Amino acid sequence: MAMTIHVDVVSAEQSLFSGQAEMVVVPGEAGELGIVPRHAPLLTRIKPGTVRIKVPFQEDEEVIFVSGGILEVQPQVVTILSDTAIRGKDLDEAKAMEAQRRAEEAIERKDSEMDLARAQTELAIAAAQLRSLYRYKGRKKK
Repeated sequence: MAMTIHVDVVSAEQSLFSGQAEMVVVPGEAGELGIVPRHAPLLTRIKPGTVRIKVPFQEDEEVIFVSGGILEVQPQVVTILSDTAIRGKDLDEAKAMEAQRRAEEAIERKDSEMDLARAQTELAIAAAQLRSLYRYKGRKKK
């Protein structure tokens, strides 16, 4: 049997995943972080993007969009805390594309620096949602 580590992915509203994994890939601020059993303890912020979880005896990875948050790695447990997290199957492509369009328009208007910063954040989140959705849709089917 493959070595595993317990993984919890939690949003402000609900627990999206709780179970064993062979590997977890998380969007760290400086790039993707691959976490496997016996990983060194770690506490870091994560950016908007895709969390991929390789579940034992399951061909397809679990795909979860996170809007950013905190990653904690302990010897036997990985915890991902995010304000917003959405399972890949629940992502709405039309809604994410509309959010991306609105953010791009707001950036072009440049009403104020605060609005610009918020629009840039919203654009990054919408783009990350679309990447998560495309990763979910593009994975191999049985």
